[in-house]
Amino acid sequence: MASKLLDQYGRPVEDALLREEIASAQIAGLRTVWQDPVATTLMPSTLAALLHDAELGEATAYLTLAEEMEEREPHYSSVMRVRKLAVSSLPVAIESPSDDPEDVKITDEVRELFARPSAGELISDLLDAIGKGYSVCEIMWERSLSRWEPREYIWRDPRFFRFDRVEGRELRMLTLNAPPAAADDLHAMLDPASVPLAPYKFVVHRPRMKSGLQIRGGLARLAAASYLCKSFTLRDWMAFAEVYGMPLRIGKYGPQATDKDIRTLINAVANLGTDAAAVIPQSMTLELVAAASSAGGEALFEKLATWLDHQTSKAVLGQTMTSDSGHSSGLAQAKVHDEVRNDIRADDAVKLATTLDRDLIRAYVDLNHGPRKRYPSASFSIEEPEDLVSLAKALPPFLDRGLKVEASAIRDKFKLAEPAPDAELLTAASSPAPAPAGNRLALHRSGPAADQLDEMEDEALDGWQKLADPVLEPVKALVQRARSMKELKAGLAQLAGQLDTSALADQLARYMFEAHMLGDATDQD
Repeated sequence: MASKLLDQYGRPVEDALLREEIASAQIAGLRTVWQDPVATTLMPSTLAALLHDAELGEATAYLTLAEEMEEREPHYSSVMRVRKLAVSSLPVAIESPSDDPEDVKITDEVRELFARPSAGELISDLLDAIGKGYSVCEIMWERSLSRWEPREYIWRDPRFFRFDRVEGRELRMLTLNAPPAAADDLHAMLDPASVPLAPYKFVVHRPRMKSGLQIRGGLARLAAASYLCKSFTLRDWMAFAEVYGMPLRIGKYGPQATDKDIRTLINAVANLGTDAAAVIPQSMTLELVAAASSAGGEALFEKLATWLDHQTSKAVLGQTMTSDSGHSSGLAQAKVHDEVRNDIRADDAVKLATTLDRDLIRAYVDLNHGPRKRYPSASFSIEEPEDLVSLAKALPPFLDRGLKVEASAIRDKFKLAEPAPDAELLTAASSPAPAPAGNRLALHRSGPAADQLDEMEDEALDGWQKLADPVLEPVKALVQRARSMKELKAGLAQLAGQLDTSALADQLARYMFEAHMLGDATDQD
């Protein structure tokens, strides 16, 4: 009996189709993987034509070019992998819509789906939409233990689909077996060779990276012009390298030379470059003219190719720092560019999670538990890199001022394990770095020298009151009789030249001299 379940678009779900493979390739038909190459004969006029055709709904040539760009151009392939891996390498988190026991149970089932290796492959395949504008994976369902579960996710060639002819928003599957169009189905009448996608059979990722037609949103369209220019650059560069530094070969023939003589001379000039030998009639001459030196001319092609690579990096990654070596900008600027790329990664992750929520999680929950008001949701855990060097430098001053920090928290940040009871531990150095000889005794207060220094300190403190009184008593008296701050400042200025500091100064000088001599006498360095 046909299922009465409706998908998120109000279309009835047919149980029989859930198990069938309905978007497979065909040997003879519209869904074929065998397409003529595009990149090998790409010219500016060809590129303009295929981009225009894609806008009108015929995107086969454009999608073929997008595929070949990732196969033929190393830099574009590299930055596209970086863009995709930035998301596919993130762990997936499934959150329950509430603490209700039934919601929690359903969420645990969804977590089991994403714990399987096939879920990681699905995510990687869906990210193909970044380059082409959309990506489609067919879900092969199976029913086991009274539950519908995805047995396999099959990536489908994007050339098996195209957008509707009316608004360019609905993705439809190409087929020769489309049913007759209904009178009110404008999409089917305009494109009788396509049908709507079957409910709950496909996960369709269409990241909105720009407003407008979805087919114009893929990064391959943005990078296609740079790809074309670079292909011309590399071709000319190879031709230039083939003759660079070789002398110019000039053949001269007289006015009596026949066509046969001229052809003989042409062959001789050509053979002179490959065989370094040639035979010509005596009436003809060959000259080798040294190649003119053009300073920096050999770097022209490399600079152009590098510049084009930079444009591709900006288009795909949003920056050039992490993809192009040899950049001379500082580390601080590179960190800023990394943050831009993190923004792009976060946006890609949010869009992909939305696709998984709509086309996979909802389908699974509806098939097994019926439609609900709330569904589990997927998200990708993005941890921003923490500057541990700055943390290590900033923490000690706060610890010195009494800040209490849990040791396990610091170990977790630095990914350090809890030491075992019998483990050999790293400890701080037993003494600071060597100081100048005059100060070394005060810093290293250990051994006999330290004992003598302690005795000198005790002796000096015993009589400090008697030495300080001649200096402090006049000041105390002045403070007691002064009636204002102005009067106190004036009195201090008068006392400055009257205070008897000679005894205190002599005592300090004597002890400092003795400590200095003791330090020199006990210095082992």
